[in-house]
Amino acid sequence: MKLVLWAIMCFGLLTLPGTVAVAGSDTVPPPQPFGPVPTDRQLRWHELEFYGFLHFTVNTFTDKEWGYGDEDEKVFNPTAFDADQIVSVAKRAGMKGLILTAKHHDGFCLWPSQFTEHSVKNSPWKGGRGDVVKEVSAACRRHGLKFGVYLSPWDRNHKNYGRPEYVTYYRNQLRELLTNYGNVFTVWFDGANGGDGYYGGAREKRQIDNRVYYDWENTWGIVRELMPGAVMFSDAGPDFRWVGNERGIAGDPCWATMNIAGRYPGGSSANLNSGERPGTQWLPPECDVSIRPGWFYHASQDGQVKTPRELLDIYYKSVGRGACLNLNLPPDRRGRIHEDDIRSLTEFRRILDATFSHDLTKRATLTASNTRGGSKQFAPKNLLDHKRNTYWATDDNVTAPELVLAFGKPVTFNVVSLREYLPLGQRVEGFALDQFKDGQWVEFAKGTSIGNLRLVRGDYLTTEKVRLRITQSPVCPALAEFGLYAEPSQTRPPKH
Repeated sequence: MKLVLWAIMCFGLLTLPGTVAVAGSDTVPPPQPFGPVPTDRQLRWHELEFYGFLHFTVNTFTDKEWGYGDEDEKVFNPTAFDADQIVSVAKRAGMKGLILTAKHHDGFCLWPSQFTEHSVKNSPWKGGRGDVVKEVSAACRRHGLKFGVYLSPWDRNHKNYGRPEYVTYYRNQLRELLTNYGNVFTVWFDGANGGDGYYGGAREKRQIDNRVYYDWENTWGIVRELMPGAVMFSDAGPDFRWVGNERGIAGDPCWATMNIAGRYPGGSSANLNSGERPGTQWLPPECDVSIRPGWFYHASQDGQVKTPRELLDIYYKSVGRGACLNLNLPPDRRGRIHEDDIRSLTEFRRILDATFSHDLTKRATLTASNTRGGSKQFAPKNLLDHKRNTYWATDDNVTAPELVLAFGKPVTFNVVSLREYLPLGQRVEGFALDQFKDGQWVEFAKGTSIGNLRLVRGDYLTTEKVRLRITQSPVCPALAEFGLYAEPSQTRPPKH
């Protein structure tokens, strides 16, 4: 039997899983992973790229950003709450999910929690029988979006905040959210912890040590137990990190790895914007930003909604630098997304669709200076199929290869997309792009990190050939995408 299997493999009739049979050669193994690599849940999160926040609570009706915790539950009374309108606006904008602030720092709960009276069950909305979490989660399922929850660790209303009893309360609420509202793709833990508050009438300042108070390992363990596929956010994870600002801007470079020892909760916040290379843990960044100056709706800010051009700039500096973009859309006092926000989002989406609906590489011939083992499994054509699970790779000893796109006639573009095959880690440390001009190669852009997605956006260029050079990599590269696009001319990026 062994002899028969040997003969079949030698004549190319059988290949073992994960290998490729190549004429005249042995089977070709894939590259070995390099450094930290993402978990399956992190890979699913990377695929989202763009999702939204919904900041909505008593602050919407008191015109505040941070409630003190003494708000009367009766102030929460949206006049025309419409979860389907909210979710459909997000979907049309291209978002893949929504994260609802189920409880902000004021402690008011958007669901009828059995552990507090400070919730929608004591509001006049729907006669105290309403449940915002239920309605938004159900609307997300109807419209095909993922649903996530934000549960503020800080609670300015609860009398026991700062004491051990509060941690039990907090975990009870976490369990409510993770057992009563279907699948949850993320749990978002805010970094604001401690300060002055109502605290059941004490009206005092309470400080906690967030390195130990919440016993994070056991608190996170509840999420792993009840929602094992969910990713968790805090300033430093455990699944994805804060990018270090609330402007939605990732660093350049922006590495997906960090040296996690001694960091948050309670430790150093250095290098969150750029990440760290090399790193000990895969901890990619999320860029959070609001479409308005505030996180909650304020009528006075109706004329200050970010323009489509501003949103585009944020997109290229977040998603286009390997991060996920979490854009806040605050429902107004009706319980709907305001018309000004919708207009800006609609034009933003139109421009993105017009840009990325047509990949110029479809009409190009792509050649590589090296292909791993000469194998079709690692061929350069894998870069053009828009699939994350196929990739081009080189032999182990080839760490500075080149790719050339030849079009046969001039094409005009201003955006280049690059993507690494993340299951093998973040490998490339330097790249350069050239256009063929006046009979020679002329460099027009260069960069460092690629990761989940790198969008190089610049002036419009017209050329017949484009070259990608990997200029620095400790191991052979593994790239999943190489694309060229042209934005509509009226949205030319500003010159710097």
